[in-house]
Amino acid sequence: MNCAEFRFHAELNDFLPRDSKNLTLTHQFNNHPSIKDSIESFGIPHPEVDTIAVNGKSVDFSYRVQDGDCCDIYPISQAVQLSPAVRLRPPPEPRFVLDIHLGKLAGFLRILGFDTLYRNDYPDEELARVSSTENRILLTRDIGLLKRGMVTHGYWVRSTNPHERLEEVLRRFELLDAITPFSRCIHCNGLLETVAKNSILERLEPKTREHYDEFRRCSSCDKIYWKGSHYEKMQEFIDRVMTRENYEG
Repeated sequence: MNCAEFRFHAELNDFLPRDSKNLTLTHQFNNHPSIKDSIESFGIPHPEVDTIAVNGKSVDFSYRVQDGDCCDIYPISQAVQLSPAVRLRPPPEPRFVLDIHLGKLAGFLRILGFDTLYRNDYPDEELARVSSTENRILLTRDIGLLKRGMVTHGYWVRSTNPHERLEEVLRRFELLDAITPFSRCIHCNGLLETVAKNSILERLEPKTREHYDEFRRCSSCDKIYWKGSHYEKMQEFIDRVMTRENYEG
């Protein structure tokens, strides 16, 4: 039987058993499996991997593991300078699809202006298909879902706290400079557009009509937005997020 050594770096150790973290691990195999299959045999989903070095040289997922190989596997957070560097995938656009466990996170991402698909009845097959065909980053709490072959860009959300989840995703994908608050509908993800007050007067409550003059309307579901108390609370939320991100960055 053939043997190779694997070292998983930084947060990739989150997927390993406690007694295997931050150690050089021996991988036994027959024939010559792809390094992608070998990585996932340790429980690590391939979308979490950014760089692979075998015997000090950069390789992609199709590399066939050889007897005696020394394999270092790195996440995106740990930049590694290899020459020539082999990219595992093109860089992702900040567009997301979320599983059923991440509804609050979906709302937060929409508040910040990110194109975010979410339904509370998405089956795993559809999540993987949407991620692949629409080139969206799949955010999930299901490690097995990330191992599906068609998923190219994805991330296992570690935290169980909704606000911490948002900060985690913003850091992971370096999204601070891409925030465009109040540009998307919180309910359906549609883009918001400015609308003249006189064209929606019949839809406004008397006090709203009296005290507010600036309105936006969702181009998809037609929901109306204005800068009421809900706006102030959301602005405070955004300010907290951006202040914390600047501090931690």
